[in-house]
Amino acid sequence: MSLSLRLFLLIVAIAFAVSAVGYRYVMLKVREPLPLENPVVLEVAKGDSIYHVARELKQRGLLEGVRLFAYYARYMDMATRIKAGEYQLQPGVSLHQLLEQLVEGDVIQYSVTLVEGHTTREYLARLAAEDKLIRSDELAEMLSDPGLLMAALGKPDVHPEGQFFPDTYFFVKGATALDILERAHERMVSVLQEEWENKGKDLPYESPYEALIMASIIEKETGVESERPDIAGVFVRRLQKRMRLQTDPTVIYGLGDAYQGNITRRHLKQKTPYNTYVIAGLPPTPIANPGREAIHAALHPAEGKTLYFVARGDGSHVFSETLEEHNRAVRQYQLKRRSDYRSAPAP
Repeated sequence: MSLSLRLFLLIVAIAFAVSAVGYRYVMLKVREPLPLENPVVLEVAKGDSIYHVARELKQRGLLEGVRLFAYYARYMDMATRIKAGEYQLQPGVSLHQLLEQLVEGDVIQYSVTLVEGHTTREYLARLAAEDKLIRSDELAEMLSDPGLLMAALGKPDVHPEGQFFPDTYFFVKGATALDILERAHERMVSVLQEEWENKGKDLPYESPYEALIMASIIEKETGVESERPDIAGVFVRRLQKRMRLQTDPTVIYGLGDAYQGNITRRHLKQKTPYNTYVIAGLPPTPIANPGREAIHAALHPAEGKTLYFVARGDGSHVFSETLEEHNRAVRQYQLKRRSDYRSAPAP
């Protein structure tokens, strides 16, 4: 074997050895935990390259060299697959795990809860106060005129009350209040349809919307969850007997901003489209956003003969079949209220 050939083979062997050592070094390096003592947030903007991410990590003292991370990402065919968003880096995470997180789009999730029985205006105010959502002039306009909300959702002729399903919704940075409300509306449409398709018999509703109106009243009247079907039973029987519903939450809703926390006799006689002491049947729209249990109760009312109920003051109610029984309950629980009287159970 010639000297030149032996030299060439030696160079090749050295190159392979160096390459193997280098490969092993990189593999060990990308699997070492980053020098993190506490969780940190890494934000990747849309269009950021792997080099931009590497430089950000280096500036934070989490990475020694930009090229190592960038070359490794390219070698793994992951450099162009990273997704924008906010990422939380936990102590113990390695470069390899971080890269997988970026490719999978495992971004930080935030949440906001829309509470059962709240109005759409209250939902808008809740979302406007959520600092993780993008604020917009459009949202401010909707707070003044909730009717604009349904127009933005492509349903300008639909009243906004009762159109949003109460639940906890998760979102990522960059989401808007309208994104949340669009999902909540789609969920309400879906839940209402599911419940309507499995409704009970002989109900006084001509449409799912009427059931939704009833469900909103049940939601506002309920202090103890187990009483929903009983409350529904009272209202359904009253409708069937052509009795007025005579429920305070509808009066309050009809008063709007004029309601200051106390219903008077004048309020009960004041004619509004929602005052069920004055109007017959259901009000024209829901008065709040009901949950599934209230919708289910509206479509599956408890059987019985009760036509009245009055709050005890601890969140529960006394149900009566006759006006005489009801008046006795009113005298006991309403006209002589306890000092600790409350319309809802103690938290």
